[in-house]
Amino acid sequence: MNEGIDLLARTNELGVFAFVLMAGLVVVVVVVGIVYGAKRRKELEAFAREHGMEFDSSKNRHVDLEFPTMKCFHQGHSRYGCNFLKGTWHGRGFLGFDYHYTTGSGKNQSHHSFSCVFLTSIVPLKELFIRPEGFFDKITEFFGYDDIDFESAEFSRAFYVKAPEKRWAYDVLHARTIEFLLNQPKFTIQFATGCAMARKGSKFKADQFAQAAEVLRGILDGLPEYVLKQQGGTI
Repeated sequence: MNEGIDLLARTNELGVFAFVLMAGLVVVVVVVGIVYGAKRRKELEAFAREHGMEFDSSKNRHVDLEFPTMKCFHQGHSRYGCNFLKGTWHGRGFLGFDYHYTTGSGKNQSHHSFSCVFLTSIVPLKELFIRPEGFFDKITEFFGYDDIDFESAEFSRAFYVKAPEKRWAYDVLHARTIEFLLNQPKFTIQFATGCAMARKGSKFKADQFAQAAEVLRGILDGLPEYVLKQQGGTI
């Protein structure tokens, strides 16, 4: 009888210990998150000051409505943007921010975050999607689900490119721009009517906001004269 009571007591003690341990881990995770968030805000505030930009750490839960054609903002739920950097980059409108969304629910919830940069374009842009090519792209290519190929085999191996109009993809990604992208940090790039976006699958370090802006600027500055005339002006 006493052995049973002792066993029950030890079991209760283990349960209490496990609860305290889990509670402690939750507190640690929360504290680490707060410290990391404060450190990141300071770094981005410093970036904003260096480049003459505004910084706003508040949350915007309507990013998906502001960029309806950007599918990356329409995943999961509990979506919001934060840590907004607003200003200009070599004469173009600049917007950079972190984005968060959640998939699943309850114990199966997963939180996802990434950063992105937008540069504006006076000339209307057509849809274009460029990202680093991955392993599964090779598999789907084998089954006939191919992306747009270019004369540069190196570029075609390095990037996955999609566009409703292939001619537009070839106009934008001519030899000089292809060479430029092969020598730059790799981002996922997407065009909307009045802007171009660059992002990765995770949050940028502060200097990566500048890298992303420079990649976008290089692409937009590289648009040929005939494309500018075709689209109605200069950018």
